[in-house]
Amino acid sequence: MITPPGSPAVADAVSRLLAGEHHDPHSLLGIHPLDSGAVVRAFHPRATGAWVVDGATVTPMERVDPRGLYAARLPSPPAAYRLRMHDGQQTWEVDDPYRFLPTLGELDLHLIGQGQHHRLWTRLGARPLTHQDVAGTAFAVWAPNARGVRVVGDMGGWDDRLHPMRTLGPSGVWELFVPGVGPGARYKFDVTRADGTHVLKADPLALAAEAPPDTASVVTASSHTWQDATWMTRRAAARWEERPVAIYEVHLGSWRRGPGGRVLTYTEAAEQLGDYVVALGFTHVELMPIAEHPYTGSWGYQVTGYFAPTARYGSPDELRAMVDALHARDIGLLIDWVPAHFPRDEWALARFDGTALYEHVDPRRGEQPDWGTLVFNFGRGEVRNFLTSNARYWCDEFHVDGLRVDAVAAMLYLDYSRRQGEWLPNRYGGRENLEAMEFLREVTESLRVDHRGSLTVAEESTAWPGVTRTAAGGGLGFSLKWNMGWMHDTLDYFSNDPVFRRYHHHQLSFGLWYAWSEHFVLPLSHDEVVHGKGSLYTKMPGDRWQKLANLRALYAWMWAHPGKKLLFMGGELAQEREWSEDSELDWQLLEDPGSAGVQRLIADLNRRYGAEPALWERDGSPDGFRWIDAGNADQNVISFYRADASGRPGVACVANLAPVVHHGFRVGLPLAGRWPELLNTDAGDYGGSGVGNLGGVEAAAVPWNGQPCSAELTLPPLAVLWLGAPALA
Repeated sequence: MITPPGSPAVADAVSRLLAGEHHDPHSLLGIHPLDSGAVVRAFHPRATGAWVVDGATVTPMERVDPRGLYAARLPSPPAAYRLRMHDGQQTWEVDDPYRFLPTLGELDLHLIGQGQHHRLWTRLGARPLTHQDVAGTAFAVWAPNARGVRVVGDMGGWDDRLHPMRTLGPSGVWELFVPGVGPGARYKFDVTRADGTHVLKADPLALAAEAPPDTASVVTASSHTWQDATWMTRRAAARWEERPVAIYEVHLGSWRRGPGGRVLTYTEAAEQLGDYVVALGFTHVELMPIAEHPYTGSWGYQVTGYFAPTARYGSPDELRAMVDALHARDIGLLIDWVPAHFPRDEWALARFDGTALYEHVDPRRGEQPDWGTLVFNFGRGEVRNFLTSNARYWCDEFHVDGLRVDAVAAMLYLDYSRRQGEWLPNRYGGRENLEAMEFLREVTESLRVDHRGSLTVAEESTAWPGVTRTAAGGGLGFSLKWNMGWMHDTLDYFSNDPVFRRYHHHQLSFGLWYAWSEHFVLPLSHDEVVHGKGSLYTKMPGDRWQKLANLRALYAWMWAHPGKKLLFMGGELAQEREWSEDSELDWQLLEDPGSAGVQRLIADLNRRYGAEPALWERDGSPDGFRWIDAGNADQNVISFYRADASGRPGVACVANLAPVVHHGFRVGLPLAGRWPELLNTDAGDYGGSGVGNLGGVEAAAVPWNGQPCSAELTLPPLAVLWLGAPALA
């Protein structure tokens, strides 16, 4: 017999449904066996009539609660049925969401609870699938302290009463399969917090989102067929520490703009950026963060959708096609990844279920004072799982070739940007964030094992030991680390007028004392051309000719120096103004011969760099580097040579960073014979004065600078020469 209208049990259940506080709506709704037959219950506050449709049999439902609960008794449980409803204006049919079994299994829930589900995005979030022979979308979200969760969106006209979710045991996961929902549907989760208040939350595991300023999550499914098997096979076999790596750092929204000043799409960038990077000879592109973020001015560093590529530039599959296109051109793609902190937007991760779920509850660990953001609780298994899965997600689903991990120092130090009394020591009384260390090791080891050949790059601004040492060896396990010390010292040196450089000569040589303590990237990144710092061009002293000459010398010095290379977009144009995310680069500068010359130099540096194994085979070993003369501060001259994996000298680099020509300048060299001039930054093609050595010099057995041989050179002003070792006899 159907529970009579007005039953206290029914009234209480409907009240909890309406309040969004029912933890198990399936216990009331859907089909339930009786001693004889079955009862079907459905809830729709706007409906004025309802029927159960089982094939050709249509059974009217009785309204058993005036707030919208309907029930019908059937002689036998149907294998499948639909609900027909009428609201006084229209009639519609749907498969009943509450007749379906859970879409997550016990193993999934166990791994989620243990923080060990390595493919979390395949179980939580919104997954279009066919379940019990019906197409729809499975929604699941982790909210262990919520009093109730409902999925709301296009499928119910954003009525928050229609789709309450059920909890799955002690896992803290809420789940509901909604038939008929497919890709393109927008949705959010209505979360009832412990105090009974409600908040609409974007899905933490959403694989797509609306374009800002809209904030809804979007159901999506990929139909992309990957074409990069050859690239992925080669990548897996690569030892990047012994390969040339030259990275072009890009903010996709301001690299180049389309008609009317609109940002380029992923599809347009696939062609235009791909062609440009090939022409300039870079091995990799690094994109500033492309996970969804509401505030464009954050450049992507305040992430709200960790699993959703930003919709500013197109769909997730269009991003996949862009990666495929880059791989087809033999270009790797790195992306900026931001696990250190997240913004406070109420509709995103912050206080997700009404408690400090993703962030640390103690503000001394859970708040980042510099950026006004929240810090992940790295000691919580589910949070580490969320982030580790996210790292794997970008490599699994988008074939990215590595992650540049932002703000690693902010993660490692508990007192980062905090005064005494504003931070909480670790269990040993120290300032090291032990949980963050373990998390970073987990990420780097996971990618090393399961995504062979991918790179993990740390933006770590201190002298933390062992950043690129293996996790097994006590390190953090990163592939590479940004060499911030080299960057600061080198830019400081080059920003000085040459008359004062003699007092800063050590800034060019000091970095070699620690150059092999880690596997380094030499970064001239976006951070150096914003916030009043001026562009690289404006940092250089002198008039325009001298600025360009100094800039060319800086690049050639950097490309010869041990370490991988990173240059932020615009540096190759001798961009004069600071970078702004609001407009494209000043491409018109290429009409000027000086700027065009700098761009040609970058292309030649990359070409020469890739062709000379001595410049990269022993990047991580002092055996690949020898000073020729590091002490000539009075003349602003400094020189060294690089050796290849066999130990044979390959390229000598001689820098004259004074604004005068040095004629007949003797330089020691390790081998006798002809040393061709591989590169001269003062060449006329680059906008220089054309002073040089007529294509090369002859080294004789005249010891000099501690070398067995030497040659007399003409050193052009504010310039760097690369000389190639004599060929083997």
